[in-house]
Amino acid sequence: MLGPEAADQIAEAYGLGDVVQMTEPVRGEQGQVWRLVTSTGQWAVKETFDELSEDEASRSAGFQRAAQAAGVGAPAVLTTATGAHLATVDSFAGRLYGWVDLCGPYVNIDPAAVGHLVAVLHRTIVPAWGQPHPWYTEPIGGGWDELVAQSNEQRAPFAGTLAALRDELGALEAMLRPMAALQTCHLDLWADNLRATAEGGLCLIDWDNCGPADPSREVALILFEFGRGDHRRLRAIYESYLDRGGPGRINGEDDFSMLIAQLGHIGEMHMRRWLALPPGAPERVREEAGIDEFLGDAVRRSTIEDILDAIAGPS
Repeated sequence: MLGPEAADQIAEAYGLGDVVQMTEPVRGEQGQVWRLVTSTGQWAVKETFDELSEDEASRSAGFQRAAQAAGVGAPAVLTTATGAHLATVDSFAGRLYGWVDLCGPYVNIDPAAVGHLVAVLHRTIVPAWGQPHPWYTEPIGGGWDELVAQSNEQRAPFAGTLAALRDELGALEAMLRPMAALQTCHLDLWADNLRATAEGGLCLIDWDNCGPADPSREVALILFEFGRGDHRRLRAIYESYLDRGGPGRINGEDDFSMLIAQLGHIGEMHMRRWLALPPGAPERVREEAGIDEFLGDAVRRSTIEDILDAIAGPS
């Protein structure tokens, strides 16, 4: 894992000048970001926990640059002196971005601005490569029964809530439909990654998961995340998206398939991690936060019906 002692090597690889400091990282689910200050500016050093190839890094960077050129607020992508997106320091391979002072994460950011940004993003057509990942399309299925049984056996604090929600989770997954790989999408448009900036405007970060998808499915995700049951906000997001030429359309419950699948996999991930940890492990606190968010604020069939009603209703 990367440490502050690697700052000089990173600065040298990217030609950043003299190091002033590198602060402790902010941790996410799939990586962490260090703030590197040098004589030439401030930079974000992204450390990814899973293996990442230069090919994958180059592909996501290409989409990010294309969207940024079209008008999407995003950090600048830097390459090393040899043109590589990954710089290897000891056994660590990391990437470098321009630093952006971000607010949030808040779900109540300007709804019209959210719709505008996502429309511009979706008008940035980068051909899809491969097929949609199962994370965005496949159900958990019988895995929910396993989790109910295991959580009861371990007397997990979420056992009762999960058991009560089991039938609803199954009914939601019965709504899943296959997704066509129409173009490259961001696929992680949660409030953690789409944020207001200290200078005003919005900035989209964490492009690591970008891949093939149907933009309509991504519109459904932002309506859920940033609309939060408020009909005015829901209409403002969707109308702004359409007004700015966004190609996605919400026609029915099928369009919420990616939202259902993605949230299901996120919830399952946190639960399996919690159950695999020994009793009293401090890491369980982090997993419990994810579980509480999933179970307490999960999408329901009624949520989807409400969103459909809101965007179909009068302004």
